[in-house]
Amino acid sequence: MAVTTAEQFPAREQFRPRLGFRKVTGVIFTGIGLVAIAIGLGMLVWLLIDTFVSGLPWLDRQFLTSFDSRFPDQAGAKAAIYGTAYMMFFTMVIALPIGVMSAIYLEEYAREGKLKSFIQINISNLAAVPSIIYGLLGLQVFVRWMELGRSVLAGSLTMALLILPIIVVATQEALRAVPPSIRDASYGVGATRWETIRYHLLPYALPGILTGNILAASRAIGESAPLITIGALTFVPFTPNGPLDRFTVLPIQIFNWVSRAQQDFQGVAAAGIIVLLVVLLLMNSVAIFLRQKLQRRF
Repeated sequence: MAVTTAEQFPAREQFRPRLGFRKVTGVIFTGIGLVAIAIGLGMLVWLLIDTFVSGLPWLDRQFLTSFDSRFPDQAGAKAAIYGTAYMMFFTMVIALPIGVMSAIYLEEYAREGKLKSFIQINISNLAAVPSIIYGLLGLQVFVRWMELGRSVLAGSLTMALLILPIIVVATQEALRAVPPSIRDASYGVGATRWETIRYHLLPYALPGILTGNILAASRAIGESAPLITIGALTFVPFTPNGPLDRFTVLPIQIFNWVSRAQQDFQGVAAAGIIVLLVVLLLMNSVAIFLRQKLQRRF
Protein backbone atom coordinates (compact mmCIF):
# COMPACT_ATOMS: atom_id res chain seq x y z
CA MET A 1 0.00 0.00 0.00
CA ALA A 2 1.45 3.37 -1.03
CA VAL A 3 2.20 5.88 1.71
CA THR A 4 1.10 9.46 1.05
CA THR A 5 3.33 12.45 1.50
CA ALA A 6 1.30 13.69 4.49
CA GLU A 7 1.76 10.30 6.17
CA GLN A 8 5.52 10.35 5.47
CA PHE A 9 5.90 13.85 6.88
CA PRO A 10 3.06 14.38 9.35
CA ALA A 11 4.51 17.66 10.68
CA ARG A 12 4.80 19.26 7.23
CA GLU A 13 1.29 20.74 7.22
CA GLN A 14 1.83 22.12 10.73
CA PHE A 15 5.12 23.78 9.76
CA ARG A 16 3.74 25.93 6.90
CA PRO A 17 1.84 28.42 9.12
CA ARG A 18 4.94 28.82 11.32
CA LEU A 19 7.08 29.65 8.29
CA GLY A 20 5.20 32.91 7.77
CA PHE A 21 5.54 33.74 11.47
CA ARG A 22 9.30 33.19 11.29
CA LYS A 23 9.61 35.45 8.28
CA VAL A 24 7.71 38.22 10.05
CA THR A 25 9.84 37.74 13.18
CA GLY A 26 13.01 37.90 11.10
CA VAL A 27 11.90 41.14 9.43
CA ILE A 28 11.01 42.68 12.82
CA PHE A 29 14.35 41.83 14.41
CA THR A 30 16.24 42.96 11.31
CA GLY A 31 14.42 46.29 11.54
CA ILE A 32 15.25 46.60 15.25
CA GLY A 33 18.91 45.91 14.48
CA LEU A 34 19.00 48.51 11.71
CA VAL A 35 17.35 51.10 13.96
CA ALA A 36 19.89 50.39 16.72
CA ILE A 37 22.77 50.79 14.24
CA ALA A 38 21.27 54.01 12.92
CA ILE A 39 20.92 55.41 16.45
CA GLY A 40 24.52 54.51 17.30
CA LEU A 41 25.90 56.00 14.09
CA GLY A 42 23.71 59.08 14.52
CA MET A 43 25.05 59.69 18.02
CA LEU A 44 28.61 59.23 16.76
CA VAL A 45 28.08 61.70 13.92
CA TRP A 46 26.47 64.20 16.29
CA LEU A 47 29.39 63.93 18.74
CA LEU A 48 31.93 64.37 15.94
CA ILE A 49 30.12 67.42 14.55
CA ASP A 50 29.88 68.96 18.03
CA THR A 51 33.57 68.26 18.68
CA PHE A 52 34.72 69.80 15.40
CA VAL A 53 32.47 72.83 15.76
CA SER A 54 33.79 73.47 19.28
CA GLY A 55 37.43 72.58 18.66
CA LEU A 56 38.34 73.93 15.22
CA PRO A 57 38.41 77.60 16.34
CA TRP A 58 41.02 76.68 18.97
CA LEU A 59 43.13 74.46 16.70
CA ASP A 60 46.01 76.55 15.40
CA ARG A 61 49.79 76.64 15.42
CA GLN A 62 49.87 78.17 18.89
CA PHE A 63 47.86 75.22 20.24
CA LEU A 64 50.28 72.69 18.75
CA THR A 65 53.48 74.48 19.81
CA SER A 66 52.60 75.75 23.31
CA PHE A 67 52.55 74.13 26.72
CA ASP A 68 49.50 73.98 28.96
CA SER A 69 48.39 77.12 30.75
CA ARG A 70 45.73 78.26 33.20
CA PHE A 71 44.53 80.66 30.50
CA PRO A 72 42.51 78.97 27.72
CA ASP A 73 43.83 81.19 24.92
CA GLN A 74 47.42 80.28 25.87
CA ALA A 75 46.95 76.55 26.53
CA GLY A 76 48.58 74.11 24.14
CA ALA A 77 49.17 70.38 23.68
CA LYS A 78 52.91 70.37 22.91
CA ALA A 79 53.91 68.42 26.04
CA ALA A 80 51.08 65.92 25.55
CA ILE A 81 51.94 65.35 21.88
CA TYR A 82 55.62 64.75 22.66
CA GLY A 83 54.74 62.55 25.64
CA THR A 84 52.36 60.47 23.54
CA ALA A 85 55.01 60.00 20.84
CA TYR A 86 57.67 58.99 23.38
CA MET A 87 55.38 56.58 25.20
CA MET A 88 54.11 54.90 22.04
CA PHE A 89 57.65 54.48 20.69
CA PHE A 90 58.89 52.67 23.79
CA THR A 91 55.63 50.74 24.12
CA MET A 92 55.93 49.26 20.63
CA VAL A 93 59.68 48.63 20.99
CA ILE A 94 58.92 46.56 24.10
CA ALA A 95 55.63 44.88 23.16
CA LEU A 96 56.10 44.09 19.47
CA PRO A 97 59.10 41.69 19.61
CA ILE A 98 57.87 39.98 22.78
CA GLY A 99 54.36 39.52 21.39
CA VAL A 100 55.47 38.26 17.98
CA MET A 101 58.04 35.85 19.42
CA SER A 102 55.52 34.51 21.94
CA ALA A 103 53.00 33.89 19.16
CA ILE A 104 55.61 32.12 17.01
CA TYR A 105 56.54 29.86 19.92
CA LEU A 106 52.94 29.00 20.75
CA GLU A 107 51.96 28.41 17.14
CA GLU A 108 55.04 26.68 15.73
CA TYR A 109 57.09 25.21 18.59
CA ALA A 110 54.86 24.48 21.60
CA ARG A 111 53.45 20.97 21.78
CA GLU A 112 49.75 20.41 22.18
CA GLY A 113 48.92 19.71 25.79
CA LYS A 114 47.66 21.09 29.06
CA LEU A 115 50.43 23.68 29.37
CA LYS A 116 49.73 25.21 25.95
CA SER A 117 45.98 25.20 26.61
CA PHE A 118 46.57 26.89 29.97
CA ILE A 119 48.70 29.60 28.34
CA GLN A 120 46.19 30.18 25.54
CA ILE A 121 43.28 30.51 27.97
CA ASN A 122 45.17 33.01 30.09
CA ILE A 123 46.19 35.08 27.06
CA SER A 124 42.54 35.25 25.97
CA ASN A 125 41.49 36.22 29.49
CA LEU A 126 44.18 38.91 29.75
CA ALA A 127 42.88 40.55 26.57
CA ALA A 128 39.57 41.17 28.38
CA VAL A 129 41.00 42.51 31.66
CA PRO A 130 40.01 46.15 32.36
CA SER A 131 42.79 48.62 31.67
CA ILE A 132 42.69 49.99 35.23
CA ILE A 133 43.99 46.62 36.49
CA TYR A 134 47.10 47.01 34.33
CA GLY A 135 47.54 50.46 35.82
CA LEU A 136 47.50 49.04 39.35
CA LEU A 137 49.98 46.35 38.30
CA GLY A 138 52.27 48.94 36.70
CA LEU A 139 52.09 51.14 39.80
CA GLN A 140 53.21 48.33 42.07
CA VAL A 141 55.78 46.64 39.82
CA PHE A 142 57.34 49.37 37.69
CA VAL A 143 56.86 52.50 39.81
CA ARG A 144 57.47 51.05 43.29
CA TRP A 145 59.37 47.77 43.02
CA MET A 146 61.58 48.68 40.05
CA GLU A 147 61.75 52.32 41.23
CA LEU A 148 61.26 53.76 37.76
CA GLY A 149 59.09 56.52 39.16
CA ARG A 150 56.31 58.15 37.18
CA SER A 151 58.40 58.15 34.03
CA VAL A 152 57.90 57.50 30.34
CA LEU A 153 59.45 54.04 30.73
CA ALA A 154 57.07 53.05 33.53
CA GLY A 155 54.11 54.18 31.42
CA SER A 156 55.44 52.37 28.35
CA LEU A 157 55.94 49.10 30.24
CA THR A 158 52.41 49.36 31.65
CA MET A 159 50.89 49.98 28.22
CA ALA A 160 53.03 47.17 26.76
CA LEU A 161 51.39 44.76 29.22
CA LEU A 162 48.00 46.11 28.17
CA ILE A 163 48.44 45.45 24.44
CA LEU A 164 50.63 42.34 24.65
CA PRO A 165 47.71 39.83 24.63
CA ILE A 166 46.21 41.62 21.61
CA ILE A 167 49.50 41.37 19.70
CA VAL A 168 49.92 37.68 20.56
CA VAL A 169 46.38 36.77 19.45
CA ALA A 170 46.63 38.84 16.23
CA THR A 171 50.00 37.30 15.34
CA GLN A 172 48.71 33.78 15.98
CA GLU A 173 45.71 34.36 13.73
CA ALA A 174 47.99 35.73 11.00
CA LEU A 175 50.23 32.64 11.22
CA ARG A 176 47.23 30.30 11.12
CA ALA A 177 45.99 32.01 7.97
CA VAL A 178 49.10 30.90 6.05
CA PRO A 179 48.20 27.81 3.92
CA PRO A 180 49.68 24.55 5.28
CA SER A 181 50.99 23.76 1.82
CA ILE A 182 53.65 26.47 2.23
CA ARG A 183 55.00 24.75 5.33
CA ASP A 184 54.90 21.35 3.64
CA ALA A 185 56.71 22.64 0.54
CA SER A 186 59.43 24.27 2.65
CA TYR A 187 60.00 21.14 4.71
CA GLY A 188 59.93 19.09 1.51
CA VAL A 189 62.98 20.87 0.09
CA GLY A 190 64.93 20.40 3.32
CA ALA A 191 64.40 23.72 5.12
CA THR A 192 64.60 23.79 8.89
CA ARG A 193 61.72 24.95 11.06
CA TRP A 194 63.29 28.37 11.65
CA GLU A 195 64.06 28.81 7.94
CA THR A 196 60.45 27.97 7.16
CA ILE A 197 59.25 30.56 9.67
CA ARG A 198 61.78 33.21 8.67
CA TYR A 199 61.54 33.00 4.89
CA HIS A 200 58.02 31.73 4.28
CA LEU A 201 55.57 32.08 7.18
CA LEU A 202 56.52 35.54 8.44
CA PRO A 203 56.50 37.23 5.00
CA TYR A 204 53.03 35.85 4.23
CA ALA A 205 51.72 36.65 7.74
CA LEU A 206 53.34 40.09 7.89
CA PRO A 207 50.24 42.06 6.71
CA GLY A 208 48.10 40.58 9.46
CA ILE A 209 50.85 40.99 12.06
CA LEU A 210 51.39 44.66 11.24
CA THR A 211 47.66 45.35 11.19
CA GLY A 212 47.20 43.73 14.59
CA ASN A 213 50.14 45.62 16.07
CA ILE A 214 48.98 49.01 14.79
CA LEU A 215 45.44 48.41 16.00
CA ALA A 216 46.84 47.44 19.41
CA ALA A 217 48.86 50.65 19.42
CA SER A 218 45.69 52.56 18.55
CA ARG A 219 44.06 51.18 21.68
CA ALA A 220 47.08 52.09 23.81
CA ILE A 221 47.22 55.66 22.53
CA GLY A 222 43.64 56.29 23.65
CA GLU A 223 43.93 54.82 27.14
CA SER A 224 44.17 57.14 30.14
CA ALA A 225 43.14 55.02 33.15
CA PRO A 226 46.43 53.04 33.48
CA LEU A 227 48.52 56.19 33.15
CA ILE A 228 46.43 58.10 35.68
CA THR A 229 46.86 55.15 38.06
CA ILE A 230 50.66 55.16 37.82
CA GLY A 231 50.64 58.93 38.36
CA ALA A 232 51.22 60.52 34.97
CA LEU A 233 51.02 64.29 35.39
CA THR A 234 48.15 66.47 34.22
CA PHE A 235 50.25 69.64 34.01
CA VAL A 236 53.66 69.32 32.34
CA PRO A 237 55.39 72.53 31.17
CA PHE A 238 58.21 70.63 29.43
CA THR A 239 58.82 67.87 26.90
CA PRO A 240 60.47 64.59 27.94
CA ASN A 241 64.07 64.16 26.83
CA GLY A 242 64.52 60.54 27.84
CA PRO A 243 62.72 57.41 29.05
CA LEU A 244 63.08 58.35 32.75
CA ASP A 245 61.52 61.83 32.46
CA ARG A 246 58.06 62.76 33.71
CA PHE A 247 55.40 63.03 31.03
CA THR A 248 51.77 63.46 30.07
CA VAL A 249 49.75 62.19 27.11
CA LEU A 250 46.85 63.49 25.06
CA PRO A 251 44.04 61.56 26.85
CA ILE A 252 45.20 62.81 30.26
CA GLN A 253 45.59 66.37 28.98
CA ILE A 254 42.10 66.27 27.48
CA PHE A 255 40.71 64.96 30.77
CA ASN A 256 42.44 67.81 32.60
CA TRP A 257 40.92 70.43 30.30
CA VAL A 258 37.42 68.95 30.48
CA SER A 259 37.49 68.97 34.29
CA ARG A 260 38.25 72.71 34.50
CA ALA A 261 35.50 75.16 35.33
CA GLN A 262 36.11 77.75 32.58
CA GLN A 263 33.83 77.24 29.60
CA ASP A 264 36.58 78.05 27.10
CA PHE A 265 38.54 74.99 28.21
CA GLN A 266 35.77 72.83 26.71
CA GLY A 267 36.77 74.16 23.30
CA VAL A 268 40.44 73.56 24.09
CA ALA A 269 39.59 69.98 25.07
CA ALA A 270 37.68 69.55 21.80
CA ALA A 271 40.78 70.70 19.91
CA GLY A 272 42.81 68.08 21.77
CA ILE A 273 40.24 65.44 20.82
CA ILE A 274 40.61 66.42 17.17
CA VAL A 275 44.39 66.01 17.39
CA LEU A 276 43.96 62.60 19.02
CA LEU A 277 41.46 61.53 16.35
CA VAL A 278 43.84 62.61 13.59
CA VAL A 279 46.65 60.56 15.14
CA LEU A 280 44.39 57.49 15.42
CA LEU A 281 43.14 57.84 11.85
CA LEU A 282 46.71 58.17 10.58
CA MET A 283 47.75 55.01 12.43
CA ASN A 284 44.77 53.06 11.09
CA SER A 285 45.42 54.39 7.58
CA VAL A 286 49.01 53.18 7.81
CA ALA A 287 47.73 49.74 8.85
CA ILE A 288 45.38 49.56 5.87
CA PHE A 289 48.06 50.80 3.45
CA LEU A 290 50.68 48.32 4.68
CA ARG A 291 48.21 45.45 4.59
CA GLN A 292 47.16 46.12 1.00
CA LYS A 293 50.71 46.71 -0.19
CA LEU A 294 52.10 43.56 1.42
CA GLN A 295 49.15 41.46 0.25
CA ARG A 296 49.81 42.48 -3.34
CA ARG A 297 53.51 41.71 -2.89
CA PHE A 298 53.10 38.24 -1.36
